[in-house]
Amino acid sequence: MKKLKNSELNRLKVEDYKKKQKTPLIIILDNVRSLNNIGSVFRTADAFLVKRIYLCGITAQPPHKDIHKTALGATDSVDWTYVEDTADLVAQLKKEGVQVLAIEQVDSATMLQDFHPDALQEYALVFGNEVKGVQQEVVDLCDACIEIPQFGTKHSFNISVSAGIVMWDIFSKMKWTID
Repeated sequence: MKKLKNSELNRLKVEDYKKKQKTPLIIILDNVRSLNNIGSVFRTADAFLVKRIYLCGITAQPPHKDIHKTALGATDSVDWTYVEDTADLVAQLKKEGVQVLAIEQVDSATMLQDFHPDALQEYALVFGNEVKGVQQEVVDLCDACIEIPQFGTKHSFNISVSAGIVMWDIFSKMKWTID
């Protein structure tokens, strides 16, 4: 077994990434305050060819050195838009036929392992503030909520970890093939 060098990984150039067909996933960051978390979400979104990231409310926007530190250039490859009001964005996306899912602990959540995405449906995944989660007003507008099961003493994941788990799970369930 030989560890591969970066030069052996056949990574896409940004201009080639922009031309690739994207996974029908949109990420919405609802008032995420940590710049490192924002950067990490960009980097994970790049890995799974996410269509777009929406940065809402107090969520910081690139360029910023602390976002760049963890994004490692993914703010250049992944399309993103700032929208002040998350609820307005969710309402608009739903009008466009996007199924909006909050990643949140609610009384009627679907456990991630029980969620079966339709590969032809576009989804928006809403990830919330590190302390307060997704705003209740936004949860109320969503089509459903997905919860990541947890079995230890803690009842939450870091937002960038949650984003990585959910993006990978949905990406893999869609059986996405990269040409």
